[in-house]
Amino acid sequence: MHTMITANRVYRILGNTAAITFLAAAGTLGLHAQQSAGTVPSLPPINIKTSLVAPLNVSAPDDLSYSSSTGSVETANAVDFNLSSDATQPPPRRRYSRPNYNDSRTNADGSAKYTFVVGGGFTLPTGGTHNYATTSWKIQGGVGRNFNKTFGVIAQFDYDNFGIQTATLNNLLAIYNSLGATDQNGDPLTQLGGSSHDWSFTLNPIINYYTSDTKGAYVIGGAGFYHKFTNFTIPAVGTYCSPFYGCYQVEANQTIDDYTSNSFGINGGLGFTYKLSRFASTKFYVEGRYVYTFNSQRPFSYGDANGNGFNVFPQNSAKTSYIPITFGLRF
Repeated sequence: MHTMITANRVYRILGNTAAITFLAAAGTLGLHAQQSAGTVPSLPPINIKTSLVAPLNVSAPDDLSYSSSTGSVETANAVDFNLSSDATQPPPRRRYSRPNYNDSRTNADGSAKYTFVVGGGFTLPTGGTHNYATTSWKIQGGVGRNFNKTFGVIAQFDYDNFGIQTATLNNLLAIYNSLGATDQNGDPLTQLGGSSHDWSFTLNPIINYYTSDTKGAYVIGGAGFYHKFTNFTIPAVGTYCSPFYGCYQVEANQTIDDYTSNSFGINGGLGFTYKLSRFASTKFYVEGRYVYTFNSQRPFSYGDANGNGFNVFPQNSAKTSYIPITFGLRF
């Protein structure tokens, strides 16, 4: 009896175990079938509030808090943008000025210390000079010292030539014939030519009041010594001998009368410069000046018996004024 009970109990246990195993296997197969079909079993939602046991404390921990003494030390070691005279602080930032290019040939502002001028142009007689002189040519040369890009001084030589008006020449021709002047053949004069010029040495301050990369403008004025000379000629035939071609006759002008006058003079005017490139040092320039010389006029006179004091052209010693227009190079 006991044996049968025991056997029945064993059979019952085995049956329960088999049922449980079958159900587990069926559940597993069902889960795989759902995953294959694209469905995923839903999961219970996660409650974040319940996952955090305590709120996050972002305050500074006690061991990192600063005392009053510690804070003062940290403040002292911090970068201070308000620079003081404290020796532990870096020196103030240096204030940079314009670069200095000063050497034997260059000023501190980069301008050349020395300048050279060469040019030419024409002359325009004005005032009383216009009554006997006509427009002619001129040449100019000089060397200067620039103290900076604005101010300099130029030592200059100018040769300003003039023609003589026809009315003046005809009047003088009549005077010479009345005095018995003759040509080389002993005949009365039939033609008279003449020219006049002023050559001068002057010292001229210059102010460059406008300067750009390629253009410039300046005002210039000066004073110095002026020598005025007028020469009257008649045509003549002369003989010229060459070591290769022998002697032959040539026409040339023969001087019959001339006059000189020295004086102090002044000048002033405006000029403009232009550079083909901002990197070039050579400048083209054009300028116009007004020139006035303080000659002391001598009176008209036929002179004494020996011809001393002869002066039939007092205009040469008269005060002179003209406007030279010059084109040239400055480098």
